[in-house]
Amino acid sequence: MNTQLVRTEGDKVLAGVCGGLARYFGIDSALIRLVFVLAVLSGVSPLVYVVLWIVMPSDKPALPASTSYAAPSTTINALPDHPRPVEQWKYDPYTGERIEK
Repeated sequence: MNTQLVRTEGDKVLAGVCGGLARYFGIDSALIRLVFVLAVLSGVSPLVYVVLWIVMPSDKPALPASTSYAAPSTTINALPDHPRPVEQWKYDPYTGERIEK
């Protein structure tokens, strides 16, 4: 069981509330979503979801205003020093067939 109740960014459909509850309790998020749908159909107000959306913090890290989620420019040139460049491949890495030059 997770120790912190947060909304998930990776497992979200609307706001991440069901994904966060599922991670907190250690169960599948589809079960939590099913419970929410059945609760709304049985008369419970969807206000519960909205309140949880407002109250639960997001699991993404807090970044300073000048920082963005963009990848740093150094990651673009990550493969120049690769020990075996593409030009030296003798076999296709996906199919395993011999490459004829």
